[in-house]
Amino acid sequence: MPTITEVEVFPLVLSGPDSPPRSYSTKPPWPSIYASSREALLVKLTADDGSVGWGEALAPVSPEVPAKLIELLLKPALLGADPTRVRPLVNSLRSLMRERGHLGGHQGDAVAAIDVALWDLAGRISGLPVHQLLGGAQRDVVPTYVSGLPGKKDSERVAQARDWVAEGVRQVKVGLGYGVRADLATVEALRSVHDDLLVAVDIHGVYTVADAIRLGRGVDQLGGWFLEAPVGFEDVAGHAEVARRIDTPVAIGESLRHRQEFRPWLQAGAASILQPDAGRTGITELVDLAAVADTWFTPLAPHHSSGLGVILTASIHAAAAVENLLAYEFHPTLFGPVNRVLATPIEPGPLGFAVPTGPGLGIEVDEDAVRAACVA
Repeated sequence: MPTITEVEVFPLVLSGPDSPPRSYSTKPPWPSIYASSREALLVKLTADDGSVGWGEALAPVSPEVPAKLIELLLKPALLGADPTRVRPLVNSLRSLMRERGHLGGHQGDAVAAIDVALWDLAGRISGLPVHQLLGGAQRDVVPTYVSGLPGKKDSERVAQARDWVAEGVRQVKVGLGYGVRADLATVEALRSVHDDLLVAVDIHGVYTVADAIRLGRGVDQLGGWFLEAPVGFEDVAGHAEVARRIDTPVAIGESLRHRQEFRPWLQAGAASILQPDAGRTGITELVDLAAVADTWFTPLAPHHSSGLGVILTASIHAAAAVENLLAYEFHPTLFGPVNRVLATPIEPGPLGFAVPTGPGLGIEVDEDAVRAACVA
């Protein structure tokens, strides 16, 4: 049987010659912290036959943290293991710190990166694409929606929406949270671009329940697509209250890492759309979550933001394999660095991503580029 002989981690900072010094800041009204340059964590697994698998965690801030967890806790459990026994191995990795309450957070991110690398490695050893190992692709192209219409003015957002509509796009999402009245004006402006344009709204958890309901009812009248994270990210009861009081579907999930975290949202009727990110769940957990969500007739719209080409491709394989897919998130403004770690670039996917057919993830990583951006 094949065995894992080497585990390497690469915390990355993808900066350019004109990039500012490495720093972190917030972007009001959103509370989350962001890095001055693209940051990520890649992991490389090597088997005794020379086969290699690559994984990635969504680590847009301080990728050194999950990297250290891999080096100290996960690497010793991986060396000498059979990489084709993906599920048993991932289950054992999740159990290492579960008793201590560390099934999620940075520990979950670290396991997610390994999970992706294991599927890639198992696919390369077997000669099969990951979606085939998962039971087969439900679709040849993963449908997407355009996420992010940046700008301070509605005229700027509308101009971008018109450009996307001209390319055939009919599904967009805009990040708001600037006040209920201003948000509704933006949605109304975007809905006027095209009768068939679906407009989703991401509030980043900044509103109270009362304001979220006011916004949601206005979005109802405008025929909005879905309302993402309208109140605090941990507020299951608040989201359930919003969901009961409006018609527009409520979406949540980018901050959650495993089925046990998603379960109370389903039980409470707090989310009509789940948005797991493979960079936080891994492929295994995302696919398993889809099956659980399907028992509540709840679709998945997998999250993607600042990840690179490895996790983007992993997400495409997972999204191809699940039955209850709504659409996958495509960030055109964040897409460029996706290809900086790949030898063969991925084409942008405003309408959809073709499912790779090569072994494993079906991509080739540019290891020289990875090592050049590594900060450890």
